[in-house]
Amino acid sequence: MRRHRILAALVCVPLLMVGGCSADGDAPTAAPTWAAPGGSTAPSATPPAPFTLTVSPNDKTTNLPISTEIGTLVTGGSVTSVTLTDAAGKKVSGKSRADGTTWVPSKPLKFNTRYSATVVGTGAGGETETKTTSFTTMKSAGSRAGTGLYMFDDHVYGVAMPVAVEILKDVPVAARASVQKRFFVETDPPQPGAWYWFNGREVQYRPVDYWQPGTKITVRIALDGHPLGNGRYGDRDRSATAFIAKDKIELKVTNSPKQMQVFKNDALIKTLKVSLGKKSTPSSSGHLVIMDKAESTVFDTFAELGPSAGYRTTIKYAQRLTWGGEFIHSAPWSVGDQGVRNVSHGCVNVSPANAAWLYALTRIGDPVTVTGTERVLKPGNGFTVWDLSWADIVKGSPIPLSADLASATSELDTEPSISPSPSATVEPSPAATPSPQAS
Repeated sequence: MRRHRILAALVCVPLLMVGGCSADGDAPTAAPTWAAPGGSTAPSATPPAPFTLTVSPNDKTTNLPISTEIGTLVTGGSVTSVTLTDAAGKKVSGKSRADGTTWVPSKPLKFNTRYSATVVGTGAGGETETKTTSFTTMKSAGSRAGTGLYMFDDHVYGVAMPVAVEILKDVPVAARASVQKRFFVETDPPQPGAWYWFNGREVQYRPVDYWQPGTKITVRIALDGHPLGNGRYGDRDRSATAFIAKDKIELKVTNSPKQMQVFKNDALIKTLKVSLGKKSTPSSSGHLVIMDKAESTVFDTFAELGPSAGYRTTIKYAQRLTWGGEFIHSAPWSVGDQGVRNVSHGCVNVSPANAAWLYALTRIGDPVTVTGTERVLKPGNGFTVWDLSWADIVKGSPIPLSADLASATSELDTEPSISPSPSATVEPSPAATPSPQAS
């Protein structure tokens, strides 16, 4: 089954995550001071940089986007406070980025409004300096592009749930770094991760390895009025605070033998017989994620396959794996084939009893690994960021990662290669674009 849609209202939003690794070690011993010829000593260490504080935007700048941040460049000290007020003197809430380069308002600014910023810095010697600047935002943003965030407040997801962002108009390469800087992700406990751009519209974020069970994820996609390139601006800010389930559920599907192994907290709890896609409509091999669930839905393929090959049927316990229409679902008509031969249109067929049991166990965001079929998973055909190596993830971010994060190794990268059957002809899944979602 290829392009069957489960209709669901999804929220769309932008985000950013900051993370890094450090290692403790023995403190180095002090280097000896060697006597120079004539009894003089070696030159002293370079003195610390003088304390300086620079703020931006420049004073009296006009026509700025409502996503404007207050730049706080400091040497030889640190920023003590940032205060931003509107023309009426009302304070704007916000906080500094982890690297201290800018102060970010917690909400979009207002259009056609004058703002004043006061920044106080403190030098290493205790001296202070105050800088002020004022600016005015643009009258309107003109052309807007819709955005989407596939994450909801207070929902509980599986350990492979990515932060998936959709932008309904292509963001040119030159604008992607600026856009990505407006993606904010915070996790508790902290887990470093990175963004990957599949194209100008689809961006997904993941940590190095699956989320730790019980993780709290706070996301803000702050694109309201932010330039997206080509004269377009983001339509709104979107945010969500969600949680990762306390139990790790993982499904591993193999073509030979034709079975699904179900793991809970890395322990095998059940093995199910399956029937996968037949040779003409194979299932996709790769690291997939449960994207959506529907206890009952209708698969209608007449528009795609035509009147002779198309069909319309009610499906129970459907769990979406790809945008192209691959699901895990109940298939009473193929029970005799399950564990024996592949007869589906690409879906993972299981018996009604097994489908009901599995549906009650799983969550959106649970990982599903499929191996040994005639097709490899196409990047972007679903929540496919886990199907990429960490090295590929690093290359897919327009903003360079820290050295520690860029050199990290994912546990998934050390798994055996997921490859099609030796006799298989590898072809990509049909292209599919998620339907626009907004709230």
